[in-house]
Amino acid sequence: MKSDIKKTIKKVDVQGWKKISVEFGRNAIEVLVPPHCVELTMKEVDILSDPEKAIEEALLNPIGSPPLEEIIRKKGKPPEEISVAIAVSDITRPVPYKGEAGILWPLLRRLEASGIKSEKIKIIVATGMHRASTDEEKVEMYGKEVVQQYRILDHDCENQDLLESIGTTRRGTHVYVNRDFYTADLKIATGLVESHFFTGISGGRKSICPGLVDVKTIQKFHGPIYLEDPNATNLILEGNPCHEEALEVAQTVGVDFVINVNLDRDMRLVRVFAGDMVEANMKAFELIRSYAEIPLEEEFDIVLTHGGYVGRDHYQTAKAGVGALPAVKEGGIIIIAANNRDLIEPIGSPEYRTLIHLLKLQGPDGYLNILRSPGWKFTKDQWEPEVWGKVLRKVKEQGLIYCSLEIPRKDYCLLPGVCGYDFLKGERIKPSFKKAQEMVQNAVMYAVGRYQERGMKPTMAFIREGPYAVPTLISQ
Repeated sequence: MKSDIKKTIKKVDVQGWKKISVEFGRNAIEVLVPPHCVELTMKEVDILSDPEKAIEEALLNPIGSPPLEEIIRKKGKPPEEISVAIAVSDITRPVPYKGEAGILWPLLRRLEASGIKSEKIKIIVATGMHRASTDEEKVEMYGKEVVQQYRILDHDCENQDLLESIGTTRRGTHVYVNRDFYTADLKIATGLVESHFFTGISGGRKSICPGLVDVKTIQKFHGPIYLEDPNATNLILEGNPCHEEALEVAQTVGVDFVINVNLDRDMRLVRVFAGDMVEANMKAFELIRSYAEIPLEEEFDIVLTHGGYVGRDHYQTAKAGVGALPAVKEGGIIIIAANNRDLIEPIGSPEYRTLIHLLKLQGPDGYLNILRSPGWKFTKDQWEPEVWGKVLRKVKEQGLIYCSLEIPRKDYCLLPGVCGYDFLKGERIKPSFKKAQEMVQNAVMYAVGRYQERGMKPTMAFIREGPYAVPTLISQ
């Protein structure tokens, strides 16, 4: 532990502090926070007592669409000749696909009951620019039976031989899309509807764009012209260029049917929305907004949040950092507890590692100027450092404390913010929840101590659901 951090922590009296539970991957760590710390949490919402029945009812009574059986009958060919493509999310999204209470197996059974042959069905993982799924991840996500009985293909946005041109959007983007999906007779998109830090919400059209499009489309979709637009943020659709572009692409591709779900703050199934891509997605949007948005009357000096399920790596944990921005004061402190458990890339792709270091070296404005330079060649994953830059603009380098044990200390030099290892009394041999707790606890004490050294009693908030909650500052 650094001497200045140790000195600051030593002066902090935690007597009377209260204990909170901070999500850390699939588990939680216990941390003491000041008694006045405000817990920002999503509203309680009823979960489905019988998910299997709810999925069946959603498929029987789709929103704005005929049932699948009727869609199949109208395809103009015998069911056994109809090809089907189903877009699914990868391991970074907690979509309940697996088993009888998941959305994939009932869908597949219904297709086959309508006469569709299993060999005519392709399940396509809408990776966007994420890496391909491992065999273990496919089993974890979709279940052993599905993996064994159906073809599961990972989208590859850089393989032009697997892509098909669908023309140019109103914004001038020449789009290519996954050929297996585009040429299928029946196209189905599935996924989770949650807040998203630049498309407003996930699900629906996002399964196609950026999930199944080419690298150049993703590059433009994730470029500064889109991401720096003030409407490109959580729970905003109207006037959001990312939403509008994704929707136009998906409508051009021609999605026949969607199955989207909402989850509660503990990742339990709340509702299933099936049917028309736009209407079903909007119903899911209305529901998620009703319980995920947290109105705020003031900002806080210190905000503690976490990476949640999605925070498998530093790249994905940007969602938690950006999500905390409306809650923190200018020049305040954001503490992120992140279980970056991805065994292959706990920081992110090689390109991301290089670019996040460039952000650290150049600062957020310098990095953005580089991206906007005429000579800059768009590089894979450049957008996540860009959105991390939004965090740094508000809290500065010393105001971002990043706590992860899975990232080796030697790699922390690549990352902006204060290194979590600086808050440990001794180096760890391997990641442990005890050490994670120590890291986060000392970070909280240090943040409080920094204000106390200036004679201030800091205000503090804890975002219980991390990247899934949406604090929103109410205009005074």
